[in-house]
Amino acid sequence: MFEGPRHDNRTTTMNQTTFVNTFKEVQNKMYFLAKRLLSSSDEAADAVQEVMVKLWEKKDSLSSINNKEAYAMQMTRNYSLDRLKSKQASHLKIVHNNYEYDERNAQEELERRAQVKLVQKMIKELPEQYKTILELRDIKQYDFESIEQIMGMKSTAVRVSLSRARKMLKEKLESHFKADIA
Repeated sequence: MFEGPRHDNRTTTMNQTTFVNTFKEVQNKMYFLAKRLLSSSDEAADAVQEVMVKLWEKKDSLSSINNKEAYAMQMTRNYSLDRLKSKQASHLKIVHNNYEYDERNAQEELERRAQVKLVQKMIKELPEQYKTILELRDIKQYDFESIEQIMGMKSTAVRVSLSRARKMLKEKLESHFKADIA
């Protein structure tokens, strides 16, 4: 991953070692967020690399940032969304596909995959803000403070959006299963 320039610049507030130690753990989280949004391993790796370069360029002002992880995640999210909007990324699509499968018999596995695909499809139909907040809170297990910083939202807005996202998803699932029974 990114290690910053090879020269030692003692006039900066954050040297290369401090920078690497600060951001090495968050890089995996940045990658998974970018991959969820961009659905491409290569695009996600490029996104993390670009964000790390931008963070390095801002190293002098990073000392004023309280939650550097949330700041890096917000930059990753914004960069990934910008990539999706760009003409270069017209072939990309927003998907949600980070699930691990346990060993089960073939029938149970097929049923579970169908259910996961159904939930993924329904999550994909949610507004972008709801999708992201749902992912960060319920799947990635981020705390509300980090989500607030990543999303640039107030605490109450995050909680309301999460509640609405869950409610919308629940209603979609209920209506789907009612239609299956009928």
